This record gives sequence, C-alpha cells and structure tokens, in this order.
Amino acid sequence: MKALVLYASRDGQTHAIASYIGSCLKEGADCEVMDLQDAGQIDLSSYSKVMIGASIRYGHFAPVLNKFIKQHIVELNAMPSAFFSVNLTARKPEKRTPQTNAYTRKFLLATPWKPTLCNVFAGALRYPRYGWLDRVMIQLIMRITGGETDTSKEVEYTDWQQVKQFAADFGKLAVKK
Repeated sequence: MKALVLYASRDGQTHAIASYIGSCLKEGADCEVMDLQDAGQIDLSSYSKVMIGASIRYGHFAPVLNKFIKQHIVELNAMPSAFFSVNLTARKPEKRTPQTNAYTRKFLLATPWKPTLCNVFAGALRYPRYGWLDRVMIQLIMRITGGETDTSKEVEYTDWQQVKQFAADFGKLAVKK
C-alpha cells in the first residue's frame, strides 16, 4: 500500500516541504502528495499511512485542515499518521518541537486526531511575494519578535535535515493491525 502526504500551504513553503517528504518516501515506497483543498472526498483506505502538513498564518491553520480531520477522523485515528506544522516562530530552535511550539501544542490539544508522529518546521519569509498588507503585518510581527524586517529579502529557515529525518521516521511506521 502507499503513503499519502497532504498539505495546506499559503505561500508555498509547506507545499515544498510536503513534496520533499514525498520524494524521500518514494525512495522506499509508493507515495502520493496532494493539496488538502483537493482531498475532501478522498478514500483513505487506499493508503497504508497518511501525513498532513499545514502552515500558520496570523496564529491560525487554514480552515481546510480542521474540516478534513473532522470528515476523516475515524480513518485517521485507525491508521499510522503524522502531522507537521510550518511557522516562522519555529525559526528559533527552541520553538521547533510540538511541546515548545504554542501553535502546534494548542492544535494537538484541541483536535480529536491523535497522530502517531508530530513535528514542527520553520517556514520561509518571502517579503517580495506578499501583498502590501501581509508584508506590513508580517514585518510588524518580525519586529516584535526579533526577526528579519528588511522587506526586500527572502529568508528560508527550514531545516531540511530535520524534514528528512521526519520523513524517514514516518517511512518506518508500521501499519496498525
């Protein structure tokens, strides 16, 4: 059976991370990578395990994440599964675990889904790609939190070795009996 990697991405970094995980998994098994927006009616019984990744924007995950979980909760909790969040708070190494990242911790406490594995990845800051309002708001947040404020810059904070290790750990998950 194959693995499924779903993602909800706003500016493309979560999509890039999900695609990288998919390519890591394809080295050892069959894997499909899909946008959560396109996965509403998917039959999860076609997969042996599933991973979902979602990004944070202004303190919230995309609504499609909770909608998908609510729709597929029985299947998700019956199979090996993993969750990863992507956010700029995780640019600080001490905020890169499910226990130390407030957004991920809050999500895991509130969701009925109990993923087998969970991780937090730092995202990317893409000022030139943002619209005016997002650029100003994100710059303000970065100023408050001690981050990059030069709006001409793009900074990728993702630790790709951390992502690769998470993909390997997910690849080792055994199918639940």
